[in-house]
Amino acid sequence: MRHRRIAKKFGRSTSHRKALMSSLVTNLILESSIKTTLPKAKQARRDAEKIVTLARKGTLASRRLAAARLQQPKAVQMLFDSVVPSMDGRPGGYTRIVKIGRRRGDAAEMCILQWVEIPARAVEETPAKEAAEKKG
Repeated sequence: MRHRRIAKKFGRSTSHRKALMSSLVTNLILESSIKTTLPKAKQARRDAEKIVTLARKGTLASRRLAAARLQQPKAVQMLFDSVVPSMDGRPGGYTRIVKIGRRRGDAAEMCILQWVEIPARAVEETPAKEAAEKKG
């Protein structure tokens, strides 16, 4: 029985599930919005809100804990430099889930997970601009 158990297992092993959630949160920070299934988005929302709350402390210890949970150093930098300042003064509720209907193949409920306040740096950087910077 799963009395009072909040987290879903998603039919995956523990390490696979942790890697999945870490990847979703990392991509949410880097892209500022992700498209996924509703149960995964609900779990990723919990993890994302906890990591923003951790990062709001701004200490070296919180930066190291965030680096341990996220997969890319660039995501940690964006979290502290653009996401946390944009959430300043907000006591919680940093993300929103927008339902977009069902997936055609298996009729899974799909949604978009995004920040309530769009980070300033995410608006400035577009994929085309980043590609141009890498080339020249």
